[in-house]
Amino acid sequence: MREKIIEKELVRAVKDKGGIAPKFTSPGFDGMPDRLVLLPGGRMGFVELKAPGKKPRALQLARHRLLRRLGFKVYVIDEINQIDSVLEEIDHE
Repeated sequence: MREKIIEKELVRAVKDKGGIAPKFTSPGFDGMPDRLVLLPGGRMGFVELKAPGKKPRALQLARHRLLRRLGFKVYVIDEINQIDSVLEEIDHE
């Protein structure tokens, strides 16, 4: 399964919860997660999407650590069946 399929499913699932999942780009600051997940009630998380079995690169892991130190939730999804539990966690933080 390709990363794009997982990404499309994430966007659909977030929309079904009444939220949005815009693509996140940060020119000049590489390694940031792929999507912001913004849910009703001001709940948010960063999501890195990977093809099944693939892992984030070292720079991506460094950015994830930075975001977590700042108090943000960061998730890595590499299978469609992870989406619901990630959204549940973001929705109930």
